[in-house]
Amino acid sequence: MSHAHPPAGTLPAEHFRHERGNVLRLAVAQALAGANSVVVYATGAILGNMLAPSPALATLPISLFVVGMAACTLPAGMIAQRHGRRAAFLTGTGCGVLTGLLAALAVLLGAFWLFCVATFFGGAYAAVVLSFRFAAADCAPPERRARALSAVMAGGVFAGVIGPQLVTHTMNLWLPHVFAATYLAQAAVAAVSALLLLGIRLPRPAAGDAARGRPLGTIVRQPRFVTAVICGVVSYLLMNFLMTAAPLAMQMCGLPQEASNLGLQWHVIAMYGPSFFTGRLITRFGAPRVVMAGLALTAAAAAVGLAGVDVAHFWGTLILLGLGWNFGFVGASALVLECHRPEERTRVQSFNDFVVFGTMAFGSFLSGGLLTAYGWNTVLWLSFVPLVVAIAALAASAARGRDAAPG
Repeated sequence: MSHAHPPAGTLPAEHFRHERGNVLRLAVAQALAGANSVVVYATGAILGNMLAPSPALATLPISLFVVGMAACTLPAGMIAQRHGRRAAFLTGTGCGVLTGLLAALAVLLGAFWLFCVATFFGGAYAAVVLSFRFAAADCAPPERRARALSAVMAGGVFAGVIGPQLVTHTMNLWLPHVFAATYLAQAAVAAVSALLLLGIRLPRPAAGDAARGRPLGTIVRQPRFVTAVICGVVSYLLMNFLMTAAPLAMQMCGLPQEASNLGLQWHVIAMYGPSFFTGRLITRFGAPRVVMAGLALTAAAAAVGLAGVDVAHFWGTLILLGLGWNFGFVGASALVLECHRPEERTRVQSFNDFVVFGTMAFGSFLSGGLLTAYGWNTVLWLSFVPLVVAIAALAASAARGRDAAPG
């Protein structure tokens, strides 16, 4: 099934000449950068508990990681608009190296607030990495954009393997400073990613691109763009909302930590594994149908969680949640590609990510408090509210018919 794309006629054929090499570099860089994020998620609360002046602040480093993602999305887009995507990528990987070095120093000094600064920079790195999927789509002609975007997201599967292994094999290398060597290794991984991205060949933005584009307010008021943002927000918000609460809920239900770790591992695999074919599904059936499938899978995840609190129910919830996130988020990202002209892409894409990850930061702070105050079932029931909003937005968009591509 074909669907509208912004016209590529304004882009010369040479724009796509390095498509394969660029997409491969971006996919590998996605895997390496995703491993860095896994290191922060795996160690942040543990180190926070060791270093914080109060146990209540133990999860603050991870929350600041999410805040860093939201806060640095728009600045990363501005750098890409003015100096090109490669400059933004190298700035981001520089933040990734800084994250590792500052975190290792914080462990050596026992400095909690320095560790918080380090994780904020980790979020800045993650914000730049989020634009890899859109950069891959820009490398490809319209008929291959969804596949290129999906191929880069598939790098997350390898991040789910590399990150935990990095922690396991380095955490005790510099005793008594647990995790100090882990963060030095994390800085090295970010440096390798920077070397990879040095070889990427993306055209610099034309001097008049920003001036030629429509005002951002005009673009973001398009019904199709509003639908894409709502679906992206709901897909990522609910994934983060439920995934953050699930390990603590399992602990509250008396389930072993090993069961929680394994459930999260399969959750990450389910998040990124479908990316090997999500792009083909979008090309064949259209992004709206793929997004709707993702929302349905997320609803099924909540329903499975409500059915019981044994290990199988939690694992089922986490796996379905990962699958739902992939279809919903990758599909919503493909919808965004249909809403802008080539010269508008960096502004529009960074605005989309700012809204998505700003909302996710809110969900990250809310999740734990709701769980401890009202219980796991309340968290699951609440997740249906944004799902209904997203499904209604998709249905309204379908009823209006496809908007005309921007001309």
